[in-house]
Amino acid sequence: MYLYIYLYVRPDDTPWEGGTFNLTLEFTEEYPNKPPVVKFITKLFHPNIYADGSICLDILQNQWSPIYDIAAILTSIQSLLSDPNPNSPANVEAASLYKDDRREYDRRVMEHVEASWLDEEDDEEEDDEEAEGESATEQKEKE
Repeated sequence: MYLYIYLYVRPDDTPWEGGTFNLTLEFTEEYPNKPPVVKFITKLFHPNIYADGSICLDILQNQWSPIYDIAAILTSIQSLLSDPNPNSPANVEAASLYKDDRREYDRRVMEHVEASWLDEEDDEEEDDEEAEGESATEQKEKE
């Protein structure tokens, strides 16, 4: 089973503030004994996010417990965004900038946050077009 989620990030006073990022959670038959597979669909620049969107997060790997629910997973991901672990990098460039040049790191993150706004607008336009298409179809059926 797949779950598609929009993660709206609100850690105020961080470069991630206001970003809207899409991710999927895939639950296997082994859930809750095994964690869901969680991946960002939206491209991110973060020390603990792999290029394919996979997340390097302890509760999704070696610290998983069946007591974690979706809310705990999403809260942990939000926390990870604003408080990365550069000592366990999935993105070496992001980890290096986070440690050595925070201003450049923050600038790159904000670029992705702004891009997430554009992606969100594109998604809304597609939803509007689909709704208009359904309305036209429904009207033809009535005729």
